[in-house]
Amino acid sequence: MLHNSPSPRPGRFNPSDVAPFLQFSSLLQEDPYATLKEDFIQYLWRVKKIYLHDLKTTEGEKIEIIEAGRHNTNAGPDFLDAKIKIGEILLVGNIEMHLRSSEWIKHKHQQDLAYQNVILHVVLVEDEIIYHGNKSRIPCLELRSRIPPTLSKTYLKIINNEAWIPCQHLFHKVSKIQLAIWLDRLLVERLQRKTAYITERLAATQNDWETCFFQILCRNFGTKVNAEPFEWLARIIPLSLLAKHQDRLLHIEALLFGQAGMLEREFTDAYPNKLKKEYQFFKKKYGLEPIHVASWKMLRLRPANFPTIRIAQLAVLIFKSRHLFSKSLAATNVKEIENMFNLNVSAYWQTHYLFDKATVKRKKTMGKSTIHLLIINTIAPFLFIYGKKKGEQRYKDHALKLLEEIPAEKNKIIARWKELGLIPTSAYETQALLELKNNFCDQKACLSCTIGHQVLRT
Repeated sequence: MLHNSPSPRPGRFNPSDVAPFLQFSSLLQEDPYATLKEDFIQYLWRVKKIYLHDLKTTEGEKIEIIEAGRHNTNAGPDFLDAKIKIGEILLVGNIEMHLRSSEWIKHKHQQDLAYQNVILHVVLVEDEIIYHGNKSRIPCLELRSRIPPTLSKTYLKIINNEAWIPCQHLFHKVSKIQLAIWLDRLLVERLQRKTAYITERLAATQNDWETCFFQILCRNFGTKVNAEPFEWLARIIPLSLLAKHQDRLLHIEALLFGQAGMLEREFTDAYPNKLKKEYQFFKKKYGLEPIHVASWKMLRLRPANFPTIRIAQLAVLIFKSRHLFSKSLAATNVKEIENMFNLNVSAYWQTHYLFDKATVKRKKTMGKSTIHLLIINTIAPFLFIYGKKKGEQRYKDHALKLLEEIPAEKNKIIARWKELGLIPTSAYETQALLELKNNFCDQKACLSCTIGHQVLRT
C-alpha cells in the first residue's frame, strides 16, 4: 500500500488576503491572460467555482443558469445541452468558452455549423462582439471579476511552477484515500492505453491471440532500444514455421538469427557457421527474407541486454514452451510466470555475447526484474484486454493482481516520487505513478487530475 515517508513535507503556499474577487490585470501585470489556459475557464464552469450572484450578459441582461451542460471533450462547443434563461427567454443549446471573445473568430467558429446552436459565450474578457451567421449577437458572460482570488492564485502558482510536478508544494494536502482512489483509476487508464496497440495488432493478425501475443512479447524482449527490430523479427517468422522446428534448438536459433540478418557474414567459430548453413537451407526452402543487421542497436547497452543474448533467450523460450499466450492466461501467480521465463541459453552463448568473441562462461539467465517488466508490459495488458473483449472480469482482475505481486519498480521517476514522500510497494502503484507523472504532471493537466482538483479546492 502506498504510504508517506516520515521525511519533512515541502513548504506550503499560503495565499495572502486580497479583495473578495480577483482583478486579473492587477495580478498578472502587463498581459493579464498570458499564463492562463482555456481549460481553467472550463474547470470553473464545470465545478461552479465562479461568483454566481447577479449574473448578467455584457449587454446587462439577467442570466439564470438552469443546467450548465455536459462537458464536451471532443470536437465542438465546450458544453452541450445547457439550459439558461436570459431575461425572460428560455434557451436550450450549447456553451462555448474562451479567454478572449475574439478567439471565436481566430478559431473560425463562425464557419462551423457545430457552433450555430451556441446560446452563451463565456469568456474572461469580451474584447470583440461576436455574432452568429444570421447577424444575431451571441450573448456573452465575462468572468474576470467573478473568480475567487485564492482559487486563481493557486491555479497560477501551479501552472507557472517549474518544479518536478506543478503542485509539488501543495499535493500533500490530498488525503491518502483520495490519492489511493486516483491511483487505482490511473492504473486502469495506463492499462487501457497500453492495450490500444495490442488491439491494433490483434486486428492485423485476424484476432489470432497467440500470434499477436508473440509479436508484442518479442517487442518487449527488445526493451525500448530494440523494440522495433524485435517486433519485426516476430512478424517475418510465422509461429507455424517455428512450431515445425520446435524440437530442435539449433533450428530455432538458425531461423531467429538468420532472419535478424546476423548470419550474413563470414565467421571464425564453428557454431555460427553451422547456424548459417542451416539458415541458408531454410531461407531457400521457405522463401525467407532477413531484416538488415544494421537495424539492431548495441550502443550503451549492457552486454546482458545485447540483442544476440535476447534472441538466444527467445530461442530457448520457444524451444521450451508451446502456446505462450495460453500458458500466460493459465498462470495463477507471478512465480509461475517467473518459472516459465527461467531460460538458460545454449552452450555457445554461455561463453559469448557476440559471435566469434569468447568470454568467461556465464549462464545468462533472465533476471527477475527483466521478467517482471515482461509481465508489466506484455502479460498484464494482454490479460486485461482479453478479459475486456471476452467480457470476463476475472482476467482483468488477474492482471491487476499480478501487478500487486510484483515489487515496486526502480527508475528515476519513482525515485523522485520517493523524495516527495510517496513510497510505492508494488508495480501496481509504480505504474500508476508513472502514468500520473507522464500524462498529467508533465502535461500540466492539473484540471483533469484529482490531485489538482483537490489542491484547488483547499
